[in-house]
Amino acid sequence: MAGHTAAEFVPDSLKLDELADAAHSCKGCDLYLDATQTVFGAGSATADLMLVGEQPGDQEDRAGEPFVGPAGRLLDKALAAAGVERDRLYVTNAVKHFKFTLPERGKRRIHKTPSRTEVVACRPWLVAELMAVQPKVLMLLGATAAQSLMGSGFRLTAHRGEVLHLPDSDDVAFDPQIVATAHPSSVLRGRPEDREEAFDALVSDLRFAADLLAS
Repeated sequence: MAGHTAAEFVPDSLKLDELADAAHSCKGCDLYLDATQTVFGAGSATADLMLVGEQPGDQEDRAGEPFVGPAGRLLDKALAAAGVERDRLYVTNAVKHFKFTLPERGKRRIHKTPSRTEVVACRPWLVAELMAVQPKVLMLLGATAAQSLMGSGFRLTAHRGEVLHLPDSDDVAFDPQIVATAHPSSVLRGRPEDREEAFDALVSDLRFAADLLAS
């Protein structure tokens, strides 16, 4: 399987461990050249709730696991406040490699938003994860994650708080309920005086998604 792209890979089965192994040799875009490793999804293979973020950050790239850096810690705090157990979720990203820039001085890698081409190149991996887990509710964290599945014209602010469904597509053969919300990193980047309100809104959206499962 060495050197294949996501679009070329059609698995014989939809087991997550097989998908993860195959994704580690993906060369579907150039992000693999600078990233430390592929960061695939993690969590319960039978999760009723699946969370999708944008891409791994610096700490995720080094650890090889999603949502273990500052945004992941804030997500854990929000999940706890919403009464949602992370161990029962499946969490992943729309893009599986860390995209970054390096400042002229210093070694700190600065996050850079993936391009539409990179998001599209990685979409087959995300779809394969969706088909393997088949969650009842899918929560999209941030604009990149939302647009990866809902289309480039999707505007998160216009649809936050709604129950959504995937556009008609040939590659996703089931219909989860979808909730779109802000990415935890946007809470961290916000003005200090706005962070409590932004955090509370994220918690509210997580509760909304959990309530959909209960209903």
